[in-house]
Formats: sequence, structure tokens, C-alpha cells
Amino acid sequence: MGLRVMMLTGDRPETAQIVAQAIGILPQDIRSEIHPAQKAEVVRSLQNCVGSQGVAMVGDGINDAPALAQADVGIALQSGTDVAVETAGIVLMRDRLTDVVEAICLSRATFSKIRQNLFWAFAYNLLGIPVAAGLLLPRFGVLLSPAAAGALMAFSSVSVVVNSLLLRQTFSLFRPSKQSIF
Repeated sequence: MGLRVMMLTGDRPETAQIVAQAIGILPQDIRSEIHPAQKAEVVRSLQNCVGSQGVAMVGDGINDAPALAQADVGIALQSGTDVAVETAGIVLMRDRLTDVVEAICLSRATFSKIRQNLFWAFAYNLLGIPVAAGLLLPRFGVLLSPAAAGALMAFSSVSVVVNSLLLRQTFSLFRPSKQSIF
């Protein structure tokens, strides 16, 4: 996904190295035997890096809460401590780290839909309001009746809702189930 992934852990370096190697984290991106305040400081320093587009922190324990609060986006696992769950902006409903990738993909797709919806809403208003105000009446004899203008505005709202519902097609993994609310 083109993201830099780091491991911040209070565990011993040997343990961190084994886990990081298993999941593909580079050795220079491992910070072990660090305290909660140090985790928050690492997040803060990453936020201050030139070219940083934001920092997300994934955690599940009370030791992660300061870093979750400091991060631009805090992500907690459902089974995490109450402090971590309350501090995070996103709570994953399952205890699978692979859901972090899905959450990032979903958030990117959601922002894309928001941009699309804003574009179409502005396009409708940019064209509809001047026509409804009579801008085309003197030259072309075109004027929208209040009923037609209202219908176009309703169509605008319906198109935004339909476009947003297409997001579900993109994420077929997020079908409603007993464990998921999406």
C-alpha cells in the first residue's frame, strides 16, 4: 500500500525481532522496550517529519493509549482495554490485524466517494441555480419551474445516495453479519 509500517513495543528486542520478521517489518522500523510516553513521542516525531501525510497507530492495551491519542488516527482492537478502545478513533470489530488494511482501503474509498458526491452536488447547483434564477430566460427562453427545480434537487440527493451505496459493492467482504454492523 506504500505505507511505512513500524513496530513500537514494550517487549524485549529478541521477541520484537521475531514478530517483525514474520510480518515483514524492516529491522530499522522496530522500537522495542519502550514505555507508553515514548510511544507517543515516536508518533509525534513521525508527525513532524517532512512529507508526513499522517500517522496511524494500532494498539490494544493501556500502554498504547497515549500513542493512540497522539496519532492522527488511532485504531484499537475490540478485545483491547477499555482505555485503548475509548481513546482510538476506529475500533476494529474483530481481533485481526489484517482488518487494519481493510479499514485503510475502506477509508480511502469512502473519501473518494465523498469527493465524487461533492463534485456532483456542486455541478447540479452550479448549473441548476442560475437556470432556476432565470439566467437563460432572456437569451434562450429557458426557465425552470419551481417544481422542476425541486425535482432536480431531489434527483441530486438521490444520485448522491446511490453513489454512496455503490461503496458496498466495492467492499463485498463487509457484508452484514452477526459480528459486523456495516
